Amino acid sequence: MTRIEWIEDGQQRSALWRSESGWPAPKKVVIADDTMAADTAYRLALDGTALLWRGDFQNARQLVQALARRIDHKGARSKRAKATRTAPTPTEQFHRHRLAQLQRARTLAMLLIPFDAGYAIPLRRAPEVKEACSEAWGPGSETSVASLRELLGLIGAHEWRRKGVPIPALGGRIHPWYGVFSPVRGEYVDLVAQAPLPPQASLAFDIGAGTGVLSAVLARRGLQRVVATDMDERALGCARDNLERLGMQDQVELVKADLFPAGQADLVVCNPPWLPGKPSSAIEYAIYDPDSRMLRGFLGGLKAHLAAQGEGWLIISDLAEHLGLRSRAQLLGWITDAGLQVAGRHDVQPAHGKAQDADDPLHAARSREVTSLWRLRVA
Repeated sequence: MTRIEWIEDGQQRSALWRSESGWPAPKKVVIADDTMAADTAYRLALDGTALLWRGDFQNARQLVQALARRIDHKGARSKRAKATRTAPTPTEQFHRHRLAQLQRARTLAMLLIPFDAGYAIPLRRAPEVKEACSEAWGPGSETSVASLRELLGLIGAHEWRRKGVPIPALGGRIHPWYGVFSPVRGEYVDLVAQAPLPPQASLAFDIGAGTGVLSAVLARRGLQRVVATDMDERALGCARDNLERLGMQDQVELVKADLFPAGQADLVVCNPPWLPGKPSSAIEYAIYDPDSRMLRGFLGGLKAHLAAQGEGWLIISDLAEHLGLRSRAQLLGWITDAGLQVAGRHDVQPAHGKAQDADDPLHAARSREVTSLWRLRVA
């Protein structure tokens, strides 16, 4: 396992390095505390020097906010300087936005927090984080170091897991685990809850189960049996937990598989990541589908896994089309090449905040976004 090393009080020290985002352990580390000015911290972070915090925990949180303000201010100046140049294409705007996000995340990740064995934080006014850290990282048997930004993400995820996300279509809640995509965008869930089921459908496959929300919706709609697949152990554990909470564990079978389980089903449902692209961390695999692998894999294998008169439901946004990352003709071509035809399509306008946020860098594309459920049959 990766370790981080630094010099403190004239001695060489090391600890386990934790990073769910996949960041490598910083090579340059300095000790920082409440006496360090925000401008100094900002310059060091930009230079790739990590700040191992030894001061007050709440002051560390304020320092992260100060770093974020400096990054955003620099970004605003850069935008004004570029305003007189030729307007970028949507694709160029998207790639610039991703690069800016990546650079922002990397800079903010330079503020590090130490953990004793058992996830106690040896800092003044530090919160109790053992439960949140154990959920994400497992047992903490030795000292470790992680970025404060990642720790705050763990704490937020723990609250989501504890409280759950209300799902009106279920009349209940889904409790997402850290690293498993939360069903906060309810429009795709509503599409699955409302689309007409194939006649006399009794068996469904849910490809890429995630939290298990779509499996639960299908079970609630009366499918006698649902087989849900995922390759991620954390997602399978999350789905199992949610199905047990909802009392559906006997109706839904969870299988570790890359896309399809064995056999054929009356209904095969897939909600792949909506944007083709390379994830910058493991968590981003819920958003970015490298080379549209999952999308093309689902379409290419669907015909062989559909029972007679069965349907495949592809739930996907057209945001990639508005960003110039994938064309509608390309999607339709993949459907045709897979020996499938479109039996119908159900559309809904997203209701999330960014669709109405004119200050969002991708607002022009997001404002036109449509989420669709494509009903596919064998041609």
